[in-house]
Amino acid sequence: MTQRHKFRKSMSRAFGPAIALIAVLAMIGYIILGPTGLYAWGDYSQSVEKKRVILSELTKKQNELQNRVNLLDRRRVDPDLADEYVRGKLGVMHPDEIAIPMEPEAE
Repeated sequence: MTQRHKFRKSMSRAFGPAIALIAVLAMIGYIILGPTGLYAWGDYSQSVEKKRVILSELTKKQNELQNRVNLLDRRRVDPDLADEYVRGKLGVMHPDEIAIPMEPEAE
């Protein structure tokens, strides 16, 4: 009986620290492997880099569209662009005509 009693007593003493150790290990695991943990940092940096590439492409497209808007401004319309735009929208281009897009000049 004394051995059984000692075993129960030692188990009851070790129960609290064991639960605390398990809780601490679970927190450390969450810090390392969790969705915002150390392993996720690498994914975040890759994601940020992809977003920067997409942002640069969208900025380039926005600048091109802004240039077109500036060329179609009522006060100072580019005649070639207006002619191309109107003829394309109205469908008055002849089948043998070809509209050649030109690179916009650097400002």
